[in-house]
Amino acid sequence: MNSSSKIGPNSIIQTVTALETRFGKTEAEAILKRCGQGHWIGNLPSEMTEESKFHALVGALDNEIGENKTASILEESGRRTAAYLLRVRIPGFFQKILKPLPPGIAFKLLLFAISKNAWTFAGSGEFSYTSGKKPVITVKVTYPGRPVVGNFYLGTFEALLEELVNPKTTIKASIKKESGSILCTYTCTI
Repeated sequence: MNSSSKIGPNSIIQTVTALETRFGKTEAEAILKRCGQGHWIGNLPSEMTEESKFHALVGALDNEIGENKTASILEESGRRTAAYLLRVRIPGFFQKILKPLPPGIAFKLLLFAISKNAWTFAGSGEFSYTSGKKPVITVKVTYPGRPVVGNFYLGTFEALLEELVNPKTTIKASIKKESGSILCTYTCTI
Protein backbone atom coordinates (compact mmCIF):
# COMPACT_ATOMS: atom_id res chain seq x y z
CA MET A 1 0.00 0.00 0.00
CA ASN A 2 1.23 3.48 -0.83
CA SER A 3 0.27 6.31 1.50
CA SER A 4 -0.04 8.78 -1.39
CA SER A 5 -2.92 6.70 -2.81
CA LYS A 6 -1.86 7.27 -6.37
CA ILE A 7 -2.31 4.81 -9.20
CA GLY A 8 -1.00 4.50 -12.73
CA PRO A 9 -2.41 6.87 -15.35
CA ASN A 10 -3.48 3.96 -17.57
CA SER A 11 -6.54 3.49 -15.38
CA ILE A 12 -7.88 6.77 -16.80
CA ILE A 13 -6.11 6.80 -20.19
CA GLN A 14 -7.34 3.35 -21.18
CA THR A 15 -10.85 3.90 -19.80
CA VAL A 16 -11.27 7.02 -21.94
CA THR A 17 -9.76 5.15 -24.93
CA ALA A 18 -12.12 2.19 -24.41
CA LEU A 19 -15.05 4.63 -24.17
CA GLU A 20 -14.00 6.22 -27.48
CA THR A 21 -13.63 2.80 -29.12
CA ARG A 22 -17.09 1.75 -27.95
CA PHE A 23 -19.00 4.96 -28.73
CA GLY A 24 -16.78 6.85 -31.18
CA LYS A 25 -14.78 9.93 -30.26
CA THR A 26 -17.61 12.46 -30.64
CA GLU A 27 -20.13 10.53 -28.52
CA ALA A 28 -17.47 9.59 -25.94
CA GLU A 29 -16.61 13.27 -25.51
CA ALA A 30 -20.31 14.10 -25.17
CA ILE A 31 -20.68 11.39 -22.51
CA LEU A 32 -17.66 12.72 -20.60
CA LYS A 33 -19.06 16.26 -20.73
CA ARG A 34 -22.54 15.16 -19.62
CA CYS A 35 -21.19 13.26 -16.62
CA GLY A 36 -18.86 16.04 -15.45
CA GLN A 37 -15.64 14.40 -16.67
CA GLY A 38 -15.04 16.61 -19.71
CA HIS A 39 -11.74 17.79 -18.24
CA TRP A 40 -10.17 14.53 -19.51
CA ILE A 41 -10.79 15.44 -23.16
CA GLY A 42 -7.37 16.15 -24.65
CA ASN A 43 -5.94 16.24 -21.13
CA LEU A 44 -5.18 12.67 -20.08
CA PRO A 45 -2.74 12.13 -17.19
CA SER A 46 0.87 11.26 -18.00
CA GLU A 47 2.04 10.34 -14.51
CA MET A 48 0.76 8.67 -11.36
CA THR A 49 -2.62 10.13 -10.47
CA GLU A 50 -4.84 10.20 -7.39
CA GLU A 51 -7.02 7.09 -7.22
CA SER A 52 -9.95 9.39 -6.39
CA LYS A 53 -9.86 10.70 -9.99
CA PHE A 54 -10.21 7.19 -11.43
CA HIS A 55 -13.03 6.33 -9.03
CA ALA A 56 -14.78 9.62 -9.88
CA LEU A 57 -14.58 8.73 -13.59
CA VAL A 58 -15.93 5.22 -12.93
CA GLY A 59 -18.80 6.55 -10.80
CA ALA A 60 -19.68 9.22 -13.35
CA LEU A 61 -19.74 6.68 -16.21
CA ASP A 62 -21.79 4.28 -14.10
CA ASN A 63 -24.37 7.03 -13.53
CA GLU A 64 -24.37 8.16 -17.16
CA ILE A 65 -24.29 4.95 -19.22
CA GLY A 66 -25.27 2.30 -16.67
CA GLU A 67 -23.49 -0.51 -14.90
CA ASN A 68 -23.42 -3.04 -17.77
CA LYS A 69 -21.87 -0.66 -20.31
CA THR A 70 -19.47 0.70 -17.71
CA ALA A 71 -18.42 -2.86 -16.77
CA SER A 72 -17.72 -3.63 -20.42
CA ILE A 73 -15.74 -0.39 -20.87
CA LEU A 74 -13.70 -1.11 -17.74
CA GLU A 75 -12.94 -4.70 -18.75
CA GLU A 76 -11.70 -3.42 -22.11
CA SER A 77 -9.74 -0.70 -20.31
CA GLY A 78 -8.09 -3.40 -18.18
CA ARG A 79 -7.17 -5.41 -21.27
CA ARG A 80 -5.69 -2.30 -22.86
CA THR A 81 -3.74 -1.63 -19.67
CA ALA A 82 -2.38 -5.21 -19.79
CA ALA A 83 -1.29 -4.64 -23.40
CA TYR A 84 0.56 -1.52 -22.29
CA LEU A 85 2.22 -3.42 -19.43
CA LEU A 86 3.32 -6.15 -21.83
CA ARG A 87 4.73 -3.57 -24.27
CA VAL A 88 6.38 -1.20 -21.82
CA ARG A 89 6.56 -2.38 -18.20
CA ILE A 90 7.06 -6.16 -18.07
CA PRO A 91 10.58 -6.88 -19.33
CA GLY A 92 10.73 -8.99 -22.48
CA PHE A 93 13.20 -11.43 -20.94
CA PHE A 94 10.79 -12.06 -18.04
CA GLN A 95 7.95 -12.68 -20.51
CA LYS A 96 10.15 -15.16 -22.41
CA ILE A 97 10.96 -16.98 -19.17
CA LEU A 98 7.30 -17.29 -18.13
CA LYS A 99 5.66 -18.48 -21.36
CA PRO A 100 7.26 -21.97 -21.62
CA LEU A 101 6.87 -22.73 -17.90
CA PRO A 102 4.08 -24.94 -16.54
CA PRO A 103 1.06 -22.67 -15.86
CA GLY A 104 1.19 -23.08 -12.06
CA ILE A 105 4.82 -21.97 -11.85
CA ALA A 106 4.34 -19.14 -14.38
CA PHE A 107 1.31 -17.94 -12.35
CA LYS A 108 3.31 -17.86 -9.10
CA LEU A 109 6.22 -15.96 -10.68
CA LEU A 110 3.97 -13.46 -12.46
CA LEU A 111 1.82 -12.76 -9.41
CA PHE A 112 4.88 -12.47 -7.20
CA ALA A 113 6.26 -9.83 -9.61
CA ILE A 114 2.89 -8.04 -9.74
CA SER A 115 2.68 -7.99 -5.94
CA LYS A 116 5.90 -5.93 -5.80
CA ASN A 117 4.18 -3.08 -7.68
CA ALA A 118 0.57 -3.68 -6.65
CA TRP A 119 0.25 -0.21 -5.16
CA THR A 120 0.37 1.18 -8.72
CA PHE A 121 -3.12 -0.19 -9.34
CA ALA A 122 -4.51 -0.92 -5.87
CA GLY A 123 -3.80 2.57 -4.52
CA SER A 124 -4.89 2.63 -0.88
CA GLY A 125 -6.32 -0.88 -1.26
CA GLU A 126 -4.82 -4.32 -0.82
CA PHE A 127 -3.63 -7.00 -3.23
CA SER A 128 -3.07 -10.67 -2.50
CA TYR A 129 -3.08 -14.02 -4.25
CA THR A 130 -2.99 -17.71 -3.55
CA SER A 131 -1.61 -20.40 -5.81
CA GLY A 132 -2.54 -24.05 -6.11
CA LYS A 133 -5.13 -25.98 -8.07
CA LYS A 134 -7.56 -23.02 -8.24
CA PRO A 135 -5.44 -19.90 -7.73
CA VAL A 136 -7.20 -16.78 -6.47
CA ILE A 137 -6.29 -13.14 -6.97
CA THR A 138 -7.83 -10.66 -4.54
CA VAL A 139 -8.02 -6.87 -4.80
CA LYS A 140 -9.61 -5.10 -1.87
CA VAL A 141 -10.54 -1.57 -2.91
CA THR A 142 -10.68 0.54 0.22
CA TYR A 143 -11.43 3.80 -1.60
CA PRO A 144 -15.20 4.37 -1.45
CA GLY A 145 -16.12 3.63 -5.04
CA ARG A 146 -18.45 1.49 -7.10
CA PRO A 147 -18.16 -2.30 -7.34
CA VAL A 148 -18.16 -2.02 -11.15
CA VAL A 149 -14.49 -0.91 -10.83
CA GLY A 150 -13.59 -4.58 -10.30
CA ASN A 151 -14.08 -5.15 -14.02
CA PHE A 152 -10.97 -3.07 -14.70
CA TYR A 153 -8.85 -5.50 -12.69
CA LEU A 154 -10.65 -8.47 -14.24
CA GLY A 155 -9.72 -7.35 -17.76
CA THR A 156 -6.12 -6.69 -16.73
CA PHE A 157 -5.60 -10.05 -15.05
CA GLU A 158 -7.38 -11.98 -17.80
CA ALA A 159 -5.19 -10.48 -20.50
CA LEU A 160 -1.93 -10.91 -18.57
CA LEU A 161 -2.67 -14.51 -17.62
CA GLU A 162 -3.80 -15.42 -21.15
CA GLU A 163 -0.60 -13.97 -22.59
CA LEU A 164 1.97 -15.07 -20.02
CA VAL A 165 0.55 -18.13 -18.22
CA ASN A 166 -1.94 -20.00 -20.41
CA PRO A 167 -4.01 -18.74 -23.37
CA LYS A 168 -6.93 -20.85 -22.11
CA THR A 169 -7.03 -19.14 -18.71
CA THR A 170 -10.51 -18.33 -17.42
CA ILE A 171 -11.42 -16.22 -14.42
CA LYS A 172 -14.60 -16.33 -12.35
CA ALA A 173 -15.03 -12.93 -10.74
CA SER A 174 -16.84 -12.13 -7.51
CA ILE A 175 -17.08 -8.38 -6.98
CA LYS A 176 -19.05 -7.12 -3.99
CA LYS A 177 -19.23 -4.44 -1.33
CA GLU A 178 -18.06 -5.67 2.04
CA SER A 179 -17.57 -3.62 5.21
CA GLY A 180 -17.14 -0.31 3.37
CA SER A 181 -14.71 -1.82 0.84
CA ILE A 182 -15.09 -3.48 -2.54
CA LEU A 183 -13.82 -7.04 -2.45
CA CYS A 184 -12.78 -8.33 -5.86
CA THR A 185 -12.03 -12.05 -5.90
CA TYR A 186 -10.84 -13.65 -9.11
CA THR A 187 -10.76 -17.45 -9.11
CA CYS A 188 -8.53 -18.61 -11.93
CA THR A 189 -8.51 -21.75 -14.01
CA ILE A 190 -5.07 -21.90 -15.54
